[in-house]
Amino acid sequence: MTEIEIILQHKERIEHGGKEVRILAQEISQGASIEDNTKRAHMLFARQEPAVKMVGVFLSGMLAVQVEDELAFLREEVSQEADWRVQEILAQAFNRYCADTGYEQALPTIKAWLGDKRANVRRAVTEGLRIWTSRPYFKDHPQLAIQLLSTLKEDESEYVRKSTGNALRDISRKYPELIAQELETWDTANKKALLIYKLASRFIK
Repeated sequence: MTEIEIILQHKERIEHGGKEVRILAQEISQGASIEDNTKRAHMLFARQEPAVKMVGVFLSGMLAVQVEDELAFLREEVSQEADWRVQEILAQAFNRYCADTGYEQALPTIKAWLGDKRANVRRAVTEGLRIWTSRPYFKDHPQLAIQLLSTLKEDESEYVRKSTGNALRDISRKYPELIAQELETWDTANKKALLIYKLASRFIK
């Protein structure tokens, strides 16, 4: 049975969650060289089936810490994919890269992606690192997580703003005072910022 046939056997579970994607990407990459896995990731992403693309994307995320071009591939190519399910895996692939690199060491990349012109790239960060303050480094530096997310408070994309608001709301469960302090500085007359404000302040009394 080929790897594509194996993936398609699990199609329904893959398309409804990331765990199966991560498991399959790990399984099909075992024992292969970095070069072979890089070719495999691109071959899978080139397929039409979303489930197959998703496994290819996460495999690229697994390789990105070793193959610099894979991070660029995720940012420049995968972010253009229209299927929202593939974008969910892009977020997970980015988080895998950050985890493998170390979140503190990945800060320049995190900041670069947050400043990218493409909405899917920015959202890969806001969504991929959730819950931000459960991640190493940000767990000890919640204020930095809040500051980074807040750079998107007037983002042009509602898609990105919703993800940002939800990420800040996550943090507010443990650090309500820090989120409240940040939100006090926002101009809520700005409709873009107001959307995030409402999401982020939902659990703050």
